[in-house]
Amino acid sequence: MRPCLLVCCVLLSLTSACRGKGARPPLTVAAALPATRAVRLDFRPPVDRVLTESQRASRAVERDGSVLREEAELTTESRFTPADGGWLLTQAVTRSRQTRGGAEVETWVDDVLSRFTLRLRLAADGAFIKLVSPEAAQDAVRQVVPAGPTAQALERFFAPEALEARTRREWEAKYGGLLQRNLSEGQRTWAVEVLPVGAGVQLAYVLERTVQGTRDTEYGDAVVLGFRCLDALAEDAPDELTDAWVAAGRPELTPGVTCEGTQVVAYGRFVPVSRELTVKARVDGAAWTVATESRAQGLQEEAR
Repeated sequence: MRPCLLVCCVLLSLTSACRGKGARPPLTVAAALPATRAVRLDFRPPVDRVLTESQRASRAVERDGSVLREEAELTTESRFTPADGGWLLTQAVTRSRQTRGGAEVETWVDDVLSRFTLRLRLAADGAFIKLVSPEAAQDAVRQVVPAGPTAQALERFFAPEALEARTRREWEAKYGGLLQRNLSEGQRTWAVEVLPVGAGVQLAYVLERTVQGTRDTEYGDAVVLGFRCLDALAEDAPDELTDAWVAAGRPELTPGVTCEGTQVVAYGRFVPVSRELTVKARVDGAAWTVATESRAQGLQEEAR
């Protein structure tokens, strides 16, 4: 296997729920919530079930008239198990594929991802607590990647502290401020995302999530959220928005960043049905487009 490191490998985050090429349900419009009604997004994950998710992430960089496009696809299997008054979420990669400029490439990342299981300790309400045995990822790098610059870069990327910080941030971006909460149409919540997309380049923004309504899915009734990005905090910004930015470490937001997308989460039984987000920004003379897509592909009983 060639020692080719995908510079956008952060987009392979195992905590994302991203869509693959599976069949899509018919397009439906979110039903508005009655003015007097709110839905509560409790954290009641499926027990004794295997949640299969397909994931896709891509980035395109346009500079001086040329465009480089890279894409990664994953299939993951996740399990929720009651543990210590909360939950243990385990997630393993069963398939991965990467392309650059439309051509498939083999990378050491594929081998690393297939050799360790991500384990998240969650509180009863779904709050992120910590990773369990985060050093397993770095151990996998040392087992399969020959010594050299690529191995060193992957060891840094999968270092326990870096992996835990990244996983916590991404979990919060998807579910922070949403779980164990009544949500009504038009209600806004905020999360901060910092997205490393290349050597020395990162996009930072506030993701504003607006409740659009509800939708019937094969996993039950779900709440639908619409996305937009903020590249600055207004002087009269709500306290919740400011608190989210402070809790994220007060990152410097990328000027001019924009985004669009939606997130659908089943609320009778917590299932991340789908999530789509496209982020665009211009940094150091280059135009960046980063897209992540997600879809739950199936929820099967655990084999015994």
